[in-house]
Amino acid sequence: MSAFLIADVSPADMQAYRDSGYLEAVPEIAAEYGGVYRARGGRTEVLEGEWQPKRLVVIEFPSWDELQAFYHCEAYAPYRDIRQRLTESHIVALEGTDSTPK
Repeated sequence: MSAFLIADVSPADMQAYRDSGYLEAVPEIAAEYGGVYRARGGRTEVLEGEWQPKRLVVIEFPSWDELQAFYHCEAYAPYRDIRQRLTESHIVALEGTDSTPK
């Protein structure tokens, strides 16, 4: 069953975020765990509610365990620190479903 990492990331300084190497390195690390970027900073529209996302990222992993392994791996740790230092972030893990509703 797939799992999704969903992040709402708001860099205080986008140039510093780019210069950190985060945007190039993390997709490669995620791919080692089967992670595929499904959305990354594209257009958003709030349809209901008060949530105002800044920069949404959705990464699909083959399983919950692979998502967790990526998030907690040694290779990602320094980049997680960079993201936490340079952005305001809200991140959730969401377990997927095996079937479509009938």
